[in-house]
Amino acid sequence: MAEQTIDVRPVAGSLGAEIFGADLADNLTNQVYDEIHQAFLDYQVLFIRDQKLTPPQQAAFARRFGPLNDYPFVEGLKEAPEIIEIIKEPHETKNFGGVWHSDTTYLEEPPLGTALYALEVPSAGGDTMFANMYEAYETLSGGMKNMLDPLVGVSSAALRRTGGRAAGMDYKSSMTATNLDKADEIMAEHPVVRTHPETGRKALYVNSAHTVRFVGMTEAESKPLIDFLITHAVRPEFTCRFRWDVGTLAIWDNRCVQHFAINDYHGERRRVHRATITGDRPH
Repeated sequence: MAEQTIDVRPVAGSLGAEIFGADLADNLTNQVYDEIHQAFLDYQVLFIRDQKLTPPQQAAFARRFGPLNDYPFVEGLKEAPEIIEIIKEPHETKNFGGVWHSDTTYLEEPPLGTALYALEVPSAGGDTMFANMYEAYETLSGGMKNMLDPLVGVSSAALRRTGGRAAGMDYKSSMTATNLDKADEIMAEHPVVRTHPETGRKALYVNSAHTVRFVGMTEAESKPLIDFLITHAVRPEFTCRFRWDVGTLAIWDNRCVQHFAINDYHGERRRVHRATITGDRPH
């Protein structure tokens, strides 16, 4: 077996690792990519600092994990249409992604993963938290697991818990929103407990941004159980918190991770580029 070429350093007990010794702007050898991919499966979210990436280079790295998809509500960059630019301006008080969620679970085939690259960061704050949905499921009681295993959740793009998608985007002066009038129409049904297609592990697949009810139940009937699950899923011991620097790329596994962009840097600018990797239909 060839000697490992990257250095993998865990950042927390539950999930997350920093990767050293990889230049993502270079054409990664198959060995280096395979090591990064294995760390991705082992630690669910990876942080790679000190990178200098153009949008096409970021897209090329993300594409090693699979084809990229287009985000339905923000226009992509001209030089790399699969990449969206996420900005919070100094005068804005709301941020993008400021709620625990897994990306776009309202799609029939939600993303495999997300690669986020930092271009401008505040002097303090603007961290992102991540939570391990394997552990969220595995720590439930046997009775709760038995109840959840056959349930199917309904995910909506409407962002009802946070006041609606249009209300959440009308303040974004630096981002070009699209299709906001279609948000209420975009919905998908997915198992509440999904099996990871690569690791075979079960993960809780319910989130506060998008899960609105269970199939066969009303929203009112579903709410108590959804509320319990979304609180349980982000217990501190399941999480890690990451401090961004300019030039850092994070890539996480949407199939078993939730994340939360902390909105604690009013008066400063934050700018990142996001690529999402096409996934498969959860089962």
